[in-house]
Amino acid sequence: MYEVFVNETPLIITSSIEKNNNFATYPFNSIDFKGIIKKLNNKNCEGIILLSDNLEKDWGNFTHNFEVISAAGGLVVNKNNEILFIYRNNKWDLPKGKVESGESLEVAAIREVEEECGIDNLQVEKKIMVTYHTYNWDGLKLKETHWYLMHSSFNGELTPQLEEGITEVGFKNKSLTTKALNNTYKNIKLVYDTYRKM
Repeated sequence: MYEVFVNETPLIITSSIEKNNNFATYPFNSIDFKGIIKKLNNKNCEGIILLSDNLEKDWGNFTHNFEVISAAGGLVVNKNNEILFIYRNNKWDLPKGKVESGESLEVAAIREVEEECGIDNLQVEKKIMVTYHTYNWDGLKLKETHWYLMHSSFNGELTPQLEEGITEVGFKNKSLTTKALNNTYKNIKLVYDTYRKM
């Protein structure tokens, strides 16, 4: 299954016929790509499921409609079991950024967290998941973000990367994390929920 957020509305491409929500369902082979994107941008649309009989082939066909941007980031936990958040564009977020040419995903994730938060001493424990969301910037883009669980014993002063529009950075305890998750993106909630299930 692939879940892509289009303007915060989920598009699920799956080979499973299980239906447990109010999402409109269409066979993948019957869709008009532009029509589906238009529907997902409608505020009344809760989500769309595209049923596939060949998931990997259909996912490949779907991604051909976009310029795919690879990114990597981290869910960083400190010794007090607090989670590192950044504040950008009036939303709480997790640090992440574009993978540079020739860079591995893991190295990119560490570099982006370090740059955006002014932190060091990061250790990657494992990969959490991959999230997908679309945006329009000189054409339609699909951002594929690889998320890693990281730990750090850093106890210095964190520094937000202002030139990237980050105005705050800090570790949050459980109650502050819950509050931050009420003002974040759906893919960040997905990363957090997946981490909690690990």
